Amino acid sequence: MNEKLNINQWAEEDRPREKMMLHGASALTNAELLAILIGSGNTEDTAVELMRKVLDGCHNKLGELGKCSVEDLCRYKGIGPAKAVTILAASELGKRRKEEEPKERVQIRCSTDIFAYFHPLMCDLSVEECWVMLLNQAAKVVDAIRISQGGLASTQVDVRCVLREALLKRATSIVLCHNHPSGNVTPSTDDDRLTQALNQASNTMNIRLLDHVIVTDGAYYSYVDEGRL
Repeated sequence: MNEKLNINQWAEEDRPREKMMLHGASALTNAELLAILIGSGNTEDTAVELMRKVLDGCHNKLGELGKCSVEDLCRYKGIGPAKAVTILAASELGKRRKEEEPKERVQIRCSTDIFAYFHPLMCDLSVEECWVMLLNQAAKVVDAIRISQGGLASTQVDVRCVLREALLKRATSIVLCHNHPSGNVTPSTDDDRLTQALNQASNTMNIRLLDHVIVTDGAYYSYVDEGRL
């Protein structure tokens, strides 16, 4: 029976840390990068092999890994609370890096642009949140502000709060966006009512509601695309 080799028994160019120093971070697989974070595996698996198993349980998607809880990760032999927290902290840093505002303001041309902007903010949420995107005359994003945070199935939105943010930032147009943690992009009756109420109120204030987009992890619904706005 072959004994498991520890990472420090591997050829130097195959060890994650040494490989990173020799060839750069881009040369490492996701499992190897995560192995550097946890440092060690268990009695049966090296750190790299252990992280391959964890990623396999997440369909090899870092997005799914970021949705795991500490308890989910601790089900794997060799991962305790400290290692689990380290993995999730790295996932959160990756998410925040995506959220950082670019130097040049993003221009919104269609619903796909809206989805691309909000998906990193909403893809891992377990509760509903509603955000308003504020745009200038060139349809470039001035700011995006969370208006409300709710439960698993709904969140309450005050139209006055949305318009207040638009007026404070002197936005000429706005986009409303919220997520459905259930994964179902179909708008609810409340979503329809909110869209109509906001559209009427914004027209009164000479502010254009460009779209209302519902985001899930991997899909979205656009009121404009569906001819409902």
